[in-house]
This record gives sequence, structure tokens and C-alpha cells, in this order.
Amino acid sequence: MNKQQKFTQIYFNEADPTMEITTHNTDLKKRLRRFAEEFPELCRITEIDGGKMSFEIDKHRCSLRLTKPYSQDRLNALKSAGQKTGIHSR
Repeated sequence: MNKQQKFTQIYFNEADPTMEITTHNTDLKKRLRRFAEEFPELCRITEIDGGKMSFEIDKHRCSLRLTKPYSQDRLNALKSAGQKTGIHSR
């Protein structure tokens, strides 16, 4: 499969207490699998199909975070701090 064919879908409605997440994303699958193992009462694997996995999760355990872009001042401060600690070698 090419990257355009690999998807992540999130389904929920206002009435149901759970949401369904279906994904091909490896990192997300690992995070959801670990969460399901640790908290089986809140999350469970509902399908494994090739590279795709589906999960049912308590929708209060999942959030969408929108982040503002960093200002140039903040980017410069981060770069400077990284250079001082050796993290940013350029």
C-alpha cells in the first residue's frame, strides 16, 4: 500500500460513550495497543486486518490538540538553548 492508501479514521457521535479509531499508523497502533493492555476497561482492539487495526476507546480518554505555530522569537530561543546543551549542533 502507498501512503495515500494508509489512513486513520476516527468515528464518534455525541450520544455514545465510545469512539472507534481505525488506523494504519504504526506509532498510533503501538500507543493504542499499550493503552488497551493497560486499561482494558477503557480501550479494546476490535479488529486486526493486515496492517490496519481498529480500537474502541472511551471517548473521554482521547482529545484533539490544536497548537499555535511558534513565534520566531521562541524558535530562536529554542535553537539557542539547544546549542548550549549540545542538542542542536548546527
